[in-house]
Amino acid sequence: MALRTLITERQRRLGAELKKLRLQAELSIADGGKRIGMGAPHLSHIEAGRTAIPTDRLRELVDAYGCNNEPYIDALVSLADSSGKGWWSAYRKSFPQATLDLAELESRATTVQTYETLLIPGLLQTESYMRALFRSGLPDATPEEIEQLVRFRRARQAILRPDRPVNFQAVVHEAALRMEVGGPHVMREQLVQLIRVSMNPHVTIQVLPFKVGARFWHSTPFLVLGVGVAGLETVVADHPSANLRLGDPESVARYESTFRDLSQSALPPVVADATPELHEQRDSWGLLQHILYTL
Repeated sequence: MALRTLITERQRRLGAELKKLRLQAELSIADGGKRIGMGAPHLSHIEAGRTAIPTDRLRELVDAYGCNNEPYIDALVSLADSSGKGWWSAYRKSFPQATLDLAELESRATTVQTYETLLIPGLLQTESYMRALFRSGLPDATPEEIEQLVRFRRARQAILRPDRPVNFQAVVHEAALRMEVGGPHVMREQLVQLIRVSMNPHVTIQVLPFKVGARFWHSTPFLVLGVGVAGLETVVADHPSANLRLGDPESVARYESTFRDLSQSALPPVVADATPELHEQRDSWGLLQHILYTL
């Protein structure tokens, strides 16, 4: 049995879900394996993501654990059957696995909730904004490397196409709108892009204004990615050393609750509409227009 030397987030998550089901059934790893005639070492490797599990064996296993949630089981089968290949595969020699994992997670998502503090969310950035950001953050990068980073981020943005079913919600702190990246021209183009993208019926953009004040959950950007099946959400949270990938129910519930709080505290969404009545109260569209005027 050949073991993987590189484990992707999808493979790790499948193993973690199978382990969770086993523990919920109150079975040891040896007893879990016996239920389907599998040795404990083999099941241990599956739970760690080090080896694959065929679809029929996976269904046997979750049935032995007493799970009868068909949408959830089908989602696990989809994780197991996926080759993991996509447009991001062309970047395997250039980008770290964590970056490729993010692209794969986003490609499978049906819902995306994102909160950003000092920068425009990557999925909403213009190419000019990206280049300015990469140049300032990676001063030793060559022009070719910068362009590769831009192409990769632009490819990620394909999930926001109007024909895609993904439901995208963003709460962006006012600081990100005022943090100058690349100069006034780049920022004007970027703010106009936020208004333009908001015209997609699947996209909701809100601004969290300075006047809300400081709260402890304002400091950390994060993503919550859903796949349309409860229990398989993934949180991607920024951390100084690396992005954290969280899928345990407690963490997911905490971040989902935090996003609801942020959304309720933020201004009403950007609505690019000519109807004056829509903008009688202060809203995200009005604040964007005000900042555009001052640039």
